[in-house]
Amino acid sequence: MRSVEAVIFDKDGTLFDFASTWEAWALAFLRRLGRDEAHARALAEAVSFDYDAQVFRAESIVIAGMPSEIAAALSGHLPEMTQAEIVSLLNEEAGRAPQAEAVPLAPLLGQLRARGLKLGVATNDAEAPARAHLGSAGVVPLFDFIAGFDSGYGGKPAPGQLLAFCKAVGIAPEAAVMVGDSTHDLRAGRAAGMRTVAVLTGMAGEADLAPLADVVLPDIGHLPDWLDQL
Repeated sequence: MRSVEAVIFDKDGTLFDFASTWEAWALAFLRRLGRDEAHARALAEAVSFDYDAQVFRAESIVIAGMPSEIAAALSGHLPEMTQAEIVSLLNEEAGRAPQAEAVPLAPLLGQLRARGLKLGVATNDAEAPARAHLGSAGVVPLFDFIAGFDSGYGGKPAPGQLLAFCKAVGIAPEAAVMVGDSTHDLRAGRAAGMRTVAVLTGMAGEADLAPLADVVLPDIGHLPDWLDQL
């Protein structure tokens, strides 16, 4: 088996803890978007967000979906807006959402780069808010490649973003690892021919992720030890 030369990460639920970042933001966003409390609750139900518990249900399109898919789910309750306008609003609002790092990112990513690894990000978020989130953590310069669903390579679970990363850094897919928190991430990694690492800082549990992963880790902070064991 080839040694690992590159790692590409999902963003939400992987580099950043999903629940800590997005559940409080979602409640505030839905309340701003809703005409009243009843409308906000209807919007929440459309994206499988438990309004009272303030948590996303496991089946929520928000967890691994693209903004266009989220907009489609909301559009029936927002007839005054086009889906493109909803996507634009989602991207604008999401770009300002405070991010909770899953682990201190700069030290970990610096350590991986010191090993000579190429690093990338592949997210179903749009590229602009993704860069804003990574910029707020001060880690954009540590990545060789950053792609969102709108960067021209498609979104996960298709492998386009991952294959574009490999091409950009000159690494064969079998020498790369995809690290993610959802089955979308892991399916994309498998489709690209990469090894796959699942982390539990998203909304999916180990039972859902293990069949598609070479290993399931508590968070990305355990990645260096796993690489040492290969």
